[in-house]
Amino acid sequence: MTVALDQPIAAAKPARRRRRVSVARLIPYLQATPLALILGAFLLLPILMIAVVSFWDYDFAAMYPDLLTTNYSDTLGSWVTWKTYLNTLKYAAIVWALTLLIGFWVAYFLAFHIRTTAMQMVLFLVCTVPFLTSNIIRMISWIPVLGRNGLVNSTLVQIGLIPKPIEWLLYSEFAVVLAMVHLYTLFMVTPIFNTLMRIDKALIEAARDAGASGWQVLWNVIIPLAKPGMAIGTIFVVTLVMADFSTVQVMSGGQSASVALMMKNQMSLLQYPAAAANAVVLLVLVLLMVAGILRIVDIRKEL
Repeated sequence: MTVALDQPIAAAKPARRRRRVSVARLIPYLQATPLALILGAFLLLPILMIAVVSFWDYDFAAMYPDLLTTNYSDTLGSWVTWKTYLNTLKYAAIVWALTLLIGFWVAYFLAFHIRTTAMQMVLFLVCTVPFLTSNIIRMISWIPVLGRNGLVNSTLVQIGLIPKPIEWLLYSEFAVVLAMVHLYTLFMVTPIFNTLMRIDKALIEAARDAGASGWQVLWNVIIPLAKPGMAIGTIFVVTLVMADFSTVQVMSGGQSASVALMMKNQMSLLQYPAAAANAVVLLVLVLLMVAGILRIVDIRKEL
């Protein structure tokens, strides 16, 4: 009798263990469910709606649900659109190169030339103070500096370096690039500085002990180890520049264009399906650029 009663009890224990194992496997999915719902509601659903609207028809008064490819054919078949995309890519390339150059050297100075951690944090916070204000305010602040009668032209005329004010300092592509570099350099400094602070100083000392010069240490040790931070900063800067329309509109004085500015003008004219088609094309282009960066540099160690 004792053996017969023990057999069902022994058989029930593995079943309970299986239930516990199955519940344990569900816990990570249950923990990720709230975030997945938030991302789905506020990221994936809006993108899906934009993609759907991009196939609709429209006129001067309303939009009509349909399944047309006219918006994409008008977008991709127009030389004006291609020129606007090329102009946006030009801005992205120039601003990326300048922010990478400036951001790397600022981060390098903070990481390797400032000895105390407290002073590093103080100087880093000083770099971030201007970014506590609005982008619009920081962008407009360049107008009295670069204007015809602004600070730069007035100073150069008074000291006799130029006979008359320089016209292209403001309301030009130079002004657009300058303002973007000012706005987005911090997005390059922060990830590079974070990466440089993680570099083991023993590697640098070992390279110097092996006879490497300062430039050799920089080129063969520091820059390769800083690539993940550069890649993250590149993703930030490129995506921000590609989506910027206010800087292009204000600092160029309406003489230059970008894809985001073109979409803004289309929306002001109630051409929402055409703007949605441009948004989808721009999103695909940015995702391809990000995918290319991720193929070159593995940034998982920084995440």
